[in-house]
Amino acid sequence: MLRVGSKAACMTCRNLVSTTTNMGVRFRVPLQKLHPLSRAIHHRYSGATNPQRAPHRTAARYFTSMSRLPMRPPKPPPGSGGRGHQQQRNFWMLRLASRLLKLRYILLGSAVGGGYTAKKTYEDWKEMLPDFSEYNWVIPDFVWELSEQIDLDKLAKALPEMEEIAKLLPDLPDLDKIRENFTFLKSLLSSGVSLGSEVKGASGLHLLLETTGDPPLKATDTPTAATQEGGDKQYKKSSDREKIDQLQEDLLRTQLKYQRMLERLEKENKELRKVVLQKDDKGIHQRKVKKSLIDLYSEVLDILSDYDANYNTQDHLPRVVVVGDQSAGKTSVLEMIAQARIFPRGSGEMMTRSPVKVTLSEGPHHVAMFKDSGREFDLTKEEDLAALRHEIELRMRKSVKEGQTVSCETISLSVKGPGIQRMVLVDLPGVISTVTAGMAADTKETIFKISKAYMQNPNAIILCIQDGSVDAERSIVTDLVSQMDPHGKRTIFVLTKVDLAEKNLASPSRIQQIVEGKLFPMKALGYFAVVTGRGSSSESIDSIKDYEEDFFQNSRLLKDGMLKAHQVTTKNLSLAVSDCFWKMVRESVEQQADVFKASRFNLETEWKNNYPRLRELDRNELFEKAKNEILDEVISLSQVTPQHWEAILQKKMWERVSTHVIENIYLPAAQTMDSGTFNTTVDIKLKQWTDKQLPYKALEVAWETLQEEFARFMAEYKGKDQDDIFDKLKEAVKDESIKRHKWNESAMDSLRVIQHNALEDRSITDKPQWDAAIQFMEETLQSRLKDTESVIRDMVGPGWRQRWFNWQSRTSDQHIRNETKNELERLLKLHDEHTAYLANDEVTTVRKNLEGRGVEVDPVLIKDTWHQLYRRHFLQNALSHCNLCKRGFYYYQRHFVDSELECNDVVLFWRIQRMLVITGNTLRQQLTNTEVRRLEKNVKEVLDDFGEDGERKTHLITGRRVQLAEDLKKVREIQEKLEAFIEALHKEK
Repeated sequence: MLRVGSKAACMTCRNLVSTTTNMGVRFRVPLQKLHPLSRAIHHRYSGATNPQRAPHRTAARYFTSMSRLPMRPPKPPPGSGGRGHQQQRNFWMLRLASRLLKLRYILLGSAVGGGYTAKKTYEDWKEMLPDFSEYNWVIPDFVWELSEQIDLDKLAKALPEMEEIAKLLPDLPDLDKIRENFTFLKSLLSSGVSLGSEVKGASGLHLLLETTGDPPLKATDTPTAATQEGGDKQYKKSSDREKIDQLQEDLLRTQLKYQRMLERLEKENKELRKVVLQKDDKGIHQRKVKKSLIDLYSEVLDILSDYDANYNTQDHLPRVVVVGDQSAGKTSVLEMIAQARIFPRGSGEMMTRSPVKVTLSEGPHHVAMFKDSGREFDLTKEEDLAALRHEIELRMRKSVKEGQTVSCETISLSVKGPGIQRMVLVDLPGVISTVTAGMAADTKETIFKISKAYMQNPNAIILCIQDGSVDAERSIVTDLVSQMDPHGKRTIFVLTKVDLAEKNLASPSRIQQIVEGKLFPMKALGYFAVVTGRGSSSESIDSIKDYEEDFFQNSRLLKDGMLKAHQVTTKNLSLAVSDCFWKMVRESVEQQADVFKASRFNLETEWKNNYPRLRELDRNELFEKAKNEILDEVISLSQVTPQHWEAILQKKMWERVSTHVIENIYLPAAQTMDSGTFNTTVDIKLKQWTDKQLPYKALEVAWETLQEEFARFMAEYKGKDQDDIFDKLKEAVKDESIKRHKWNESAMDSLRVIQHNALEDRSITDKPQWDAAIQFMEETLQSRLKDTESVIRDMVGPGWRQRWFNWQSRTSDQHIRNETKNELERLLKLHDEHTAYLANDEVTTVRKNLEGRGVEVDPVLIKDTWHQLYRRHFLQNALSHCNLCKRGFYYYQRHFVDSELECNDVVLFWRIQRMLVITGNTLRQQLTNTEVRRLEKNVKEVLDDFGEDGERKTHLITGRRVQLAEDLKKVREIQEKLEAFIEALHKEK
């Protein structure tokens, strides 16, 4: 005998009833139709710590507990006195009543089993019914022995009065209904009906009635002796076929008669469960939150969906995979199981574009929530349902990449509510036969690939949905399922739209062939027929349930015996699927935990061998480390000295504008050979330059300088024993930050004014400034002279020294240019103060002189050579003049007019130099006060964006070390959650 409350007793109760299909395969269906009074009494006085489990206890547990009568009363609390003894007595009687209330199904089934139909046609029934001998283990022998030992008269007398129960439990809802049922039970027990042989004799019928989910007959419907005699005569006169038809008709009429009573009891059960769950939900906020069993399991599946397994570690954990042809009713079946219209709907178009994992669990409120969102959708409100459907559609479209129609990315959703069966289902895109317009070319193959990936899991339960309103030969999914599960050991077949099938088919027997597994080549654990509404998207779940029940009650398929009662309605389907799901979970979860444990050992061994001195940092932790390093490097920009900024800015600024200053301002003005014209030309060109180009050039220089300094600090920091695993990330952050940074051009107008004022100033106040200007001018002219001489050497080719010692020679073009150069040099010697341009007659004279020496030359070549020779000649003279001006500050300061010592060019270079200093100072202030801080802000924003983009982090932080740390983290997390789930699973047993 099993101890009351033991795990073995609970398992016995859960496996008390078995249902069979035509293929002889069973589904264990838990007895959940418990009387509300017994459940309330048990919750109040049994001290159950888990209210969610109490409604699922079956009658077998109460049989087990009654075998130990008289029951030991609980110890009274200290200080309770006599009142405590009375409460103990009432407590004993109420616990007894709570167990007796579960006996009515056995008694009523016994009444039917002891009737004339079961008595006279028992042998015929035995030939018709399947062999139950293999299921004897479900109902142990002690149950039958216990039923024979129960004295119902004593039990009826021991029951308390209803008034006492009402006083003890004033908060019970529907007290009148409970009073009616309680009075009926007492009268039934008082009638002295014995159990024993009647229960055993009617065991086959009783099991059949229980597995179909239909209640047994009342005692008041038991046939009388006269009726039995009439039945005997009728049995002798009627044929065997008439007896069977009469028996089926009586059974169906009995089922219909008690259907309403069953619905009422279920409604009471649901309300009581909701009250209990609400009380438990309130207590959750006052104690540590404890996740439910199905939530723990769902978290493991969520982690596995993102885990790229190595070492052949695959996800073989069970889940229910819902597959079917497009528009076969997959989503509708799933909604009926979830008891809410939660999925977007379309008229013949593809709506399910990615896998949707739905975790179903029991809770006090009917709500839904996404894995990555904290918002709860109230499924009892139409506006929340519409918002949920819209959100699912948006997530599906977002998961589909450009140019594709479907996606393999899984959307995780959890649904809780009273009376919902606990399981995890995955709704897959519907299988199509043809790719239509607007779809990607590989849509069909992609859907097949996704479906096979989920179905090839050896522990996945395949829920195959077939549209009953179309020809069976048009089905595609059945062939696919038969390939994945050829023996049908984990497949459940569901025929939808049976109402349309019965109406349209000329031969309803085809439906019988389908649900018997004789029409399709595939095999299955069980076959079900369901109706999911009239096809209107506005139908509610309650109206669909009513329509489904009404249809099957009036359907010929059930009346003519083509369908069995346990094969119809989505309710029976959900019970069977849930039971099969948990059976598969219990059989496989520990094995999967061992697989991940072995995988963890392999990964840890590899890490110890390859990276013994490094911490196991995953990709997110490495990113945080790199983020801190980059921010430190950016902060270093603010530590650059002002002198360093100004020196760099002045140097780069002059490199950028020197060509323009020499070629477009200085040389055109200096070659006029007139002091007044020189100053006028310089002023005009400086004004034009300042208005149009100079401020923009200055900002470009400043922006480039900031980029170069930022890159320099990043490179210097990298050399300080830093991990090269961050190189790609740092380079990407630098490029993206510079790309986003826009220089603040609001200060351009003020910069233009500053530069214009600096160039307008001609007053050199002291000798050091004069000497600095001369030095600046001399360095600039020498640099230009070197460039010019280099150009001339390239034009005329190597000299005699290179030709003799380096064995080099001139080309024909270089020979012509060399002869032209010699002729033009003689011209410059004759006219030392020649202008910058050759006259036409001078060009003609040079050409004729060259022709006289046998050299044919083009006038353009003569002018081009003259330009470079005169430029060299002018720069040489300017350098000589610069040396003379070193002593000219005295004349400049006293404004002496000396035609032989005009130093206006020195003043020009001083103005340019001073403009560079002032511009550098202004840009340095803008850099340190504004732009560096804005760059730091941009870098932080880029790092934040990269931190939220998992795909980019995966691309930028790569390597075996990173992947190994990622795998270790995932495997550890999976193993820990699996162990927590297994522990909770064992506690529930």
